Amino acid sequence: MSQGGLHAEDIDTSKPHPARIYDYLLGGKDNYEVDQRAGDELAAAAPEVRIGVRANREFMGRAVRHVTGAGVRQILDIGTGLPTSPNVHEIAKETVPDARVAYIDNDPIVNTHAEVLLDGVGGTSSVLADLRDPRGVVEHPDVRRVIDFDEPVALFLVAVVHFLTDAERPERIVATLRDALAPGSFLVLSHATGDFADRSDAQAVYNQATATLNLRSRGRVERFFDGFELVDPGLVQVPFWRPEGSPAARSGEIGIYGGVARKLD
Repeated sequence: MSQGGLHAEDIDTSKPHPARIYDYLLGGKDNYEVDQRAGDELAAAAPEVRIGVRANREFMGRAVRHVTGAGVRQILDIGTGLPTSPNVHEIAKETVPDARVAYIDNDPIVNTHAEVLLDGVGGTSSVLADLRDPRGVVEHPDVRRVIDFDEPVALFLVAVVHFLTDAERPERIVATLRDALAPGSFLVLSHATGDFADRSDAQAVYNQATATLNLRSRGRVERFFDGFELVDPGLVQVPFWRPEGSPAARSGEIGIYGGVARKLD
């Protein structure tokens, strides 16, 4: 089997992958023993992690409804992770049937599952590409097939930028993506932090994974929104971004910031 130019034997299952760890913590089945061990170690190091990943997922859903409600009809979701229903296109199409969504991930397993999920779903594409090459993402023909960058786009970077090291210049990467967006576009971003507890042990779990976890302070995360205007309530812990009910117990311990912002004209 070949996906995106890669063969099944090219899929590295010897190391945990962030997308598969995330899937395991959400209760999914598309992961390996190595991912499960890493997920268990992560939960032991950061006991709030399971409610945190659920809160992050719920934040994503509320953000989809916000941007579609604001008139955006196309979404570029980078670092999409393994499909978990309802996914971005399912939420978007509830209110905007003609919504267009391009999913991007660098894990061939994610890409394979996404292609199966999206088979026959109009206005969507799944692309094997890497956030570290932002120009390659926005110029990819399968992205351009569904995304018109002359019109507003909602760029989703949900729980992915924290896998970029400082040496990879994450601010530059996000700025490159921002510059490809038309005025009126949105950035939806969530990012892990150590502001609420020492999570160095949790970081260490990812040292053996395919990407390291790079915790950043609120001030550092805010810099990713340069050139955008944050909508209320600004950059907050994900359970507290426009909650639709009472946040779960221990939500104040969740070390994930989230925000939604509109690109300035």
